[in-house]
Formats: sequence, structure tokens, C-alpha cells
Amino acid sequence: MGMHRTHSLRYSAVAAGVSFAVSALLPTHAYAMGLPTSASPTAAKPTIVLVHGAWADASSWNGEIKILRDEGYQVRAIANPLQNLTTDSQTIAGFLKTVRGPVVLVGHSYGGSVITNAAAETKNVKALVYVDAAAPAVGETNGSLSGSNSALNAPPNTLFDTAAYPQAPSGAKNLYLKKNIFIKDFASDLPTNQAENLWATQRAASTAAFDTPSKHAAWKTIPSWYFISSGDRIITPQSEERMARRAHAKTTVFRGGSHLTLISHPDAVAKVISTAARSVG
Repeated sequence: MGMHRTHSLRYSAVAAGVSFAVSALLPTHAYAMGLPTSASPTAAKPTIVLVHGAWADASSWNGEIKILRDEGYQVRAIANPLQNLTTDSQTIAGFLKTVRGPVVLVGHSYGGSVITNAAAETKNVKALVYVDAAAPAVGETNGSLSGSNSALNAPPNTLFDTAAYPQAPSGAKNLYLKKNIFIKDFASDLPTNQAENLWATQRAASTAAFDTPSKHAAWKTIPSWYFISSGDRIITPQSEERMARRAHAKTTVFRGGSHLTLISHPDAVAKVISTAARSVG
């Protein structure tokens, strides 16, 4: 009996060890065989990369970041240099190449022109989302896409304060939106105090950023989504609708808002981004 019991205990221990080893390997084998595992849904989620526009910064996306992170997405908001469409796009493309797995690339305003070019220089962008943004064709400039009724069609000296900056291209200057334009046209649906704070912290954008022709049109080959605010006075809804149609984008029109609906109504913007992300997953 003693020997039989010893053999039984040894056999049980060996069996338990084999069982543990097999169960430890099962998720790896299941993944290799294409079977579902508990880790698969998380692994399949794309990274969402957010690119801000002119006279703004990455904090414009704070509301969307919280919502999308709560949904389980990895989210990055990247600083856009706002200096030159070609080099700005290369800067964003350089970051995208560090991201493993699929990317949903989102651009607001001038950031739309940047993602249109940056996505064409990488292989991992699977969806584009334009938020009150420009989506240029090859050869078009961001400045040509504001629309005939845009507030930016007024004389430049009534719109901007200008400043020189080091190593600027010939004739290029940094532009700052004047306070009344920022509050009345750029951030028209935000409380005045919040709009004034955003005006005070705006980042300058070079005239070269708006004048550089687009080299690519990534929306021709990458599925796109378009969020259009009917109250946008900077890039008009009519101009955005035209760009959305030619890109065959899935379009959402938000009634009201402003050029900064991404700040005033982040839930509405995040919903469109999340829809694009689910299509990738």
C-alpha cells in the first residue's frame, strides 16, 4: 500500500504539471490557429492618433481622449508644428511609424491637411477622420479650402497679428488670430471666458502652412469619416461637404457647434472617431 500510494502521488504530481504546461500554452496555440482568446479583442483595437489644427494645441482633444480611453483605446494627441504642410506631415508620419498595429488618424482644421499627407507616407493608417477639417487633393493648399463664406476671407490685417520667426521661408510670418475673431468666429459656441483663455494660449501658425500645396491625397485609398459642424465659420460646412463627397466619406453633420466643436461637444466627436475605430477592429 505504501509503495502504491507513493506511485499514485508521483503520478498525480506529474499529471498536474503536464496539465499546467498544456493550459499555459493553449492561448498561444489558439492565437496561432486563429481561434479566439480572451486577449484578442484588446489586441485588435487600433491606436487613435489625434492631430490638432492651427491656433490650437494637443489639449484641444482632452475631452475625446478621456472618452476614447474609457472605451479601451490607446490614444495619442501629437503636437503639430504648424510651420509647413510638407514638413508638418513628415513630423506626424515619423511618429506614426513608431506605433505598432493599425492606426485611426484624426485631424482637426489644418490638421486634416496634415493627416491627408502623413497617412500616405505610412502603412499602418487604416482609417481617416476629419473633424471640421480640410481634406486637400494633390496640389491644393489648405488656405484655398476655407470656403467662399469663411470668416477668413476678410482682409488679413483685420484677422491676424503677425510676427517674424527664425529661419522662416522668404516672406513667411507667424499668424495669431485677433481676439475678436477668435471669440466671435473661431470659438463662437464656447463661453466667452473659455474662448478668451483659448485665445490667450493659442499657438501661432506660419503663413507657409496654409500656402504649401498638398503632395498626397490619402483619402483616395483609405476609408474616411467626416464630422461637420453646421455652425463652423472658419471652414464652411459647404466646403467640408464638398470635400467629404469626393472622398466618399461617411459624413456626420452636427447641428450648431463652431470650429471648436471638438472642445464644446467632445462626446459627439468621439462617437464618430469610435465608429471609425470599430470598423478597423
